Amino acid sequence: MARSGPTSPCINVCVLDERNCCKGCRRTVTEIARWGRMSPDEQWTVIARIEQVRAEDRRAATAAASAAEG
Repeated sequence: MARSGPTSPCINVCVLDERNCCKGCRRTVTEIARWGRMSPDEQWTVIARIEQVRAEDRRAATAAASAAEG
């Protein structure tokens, strides 16, 4: 049985950062444009990358908060 793809990670916060990544879903412009034509495996790879980026963002925010405290 073929693996089904995930739903789009779009959260309707469509603003690009300086790296041309969406601040809402964290996909690149290319990933957003290709999403509907990607295979399920490609989509899951994008989801995995997004989860890694979000984890890195959380670690950076925690480090910044700790530095600000003292």
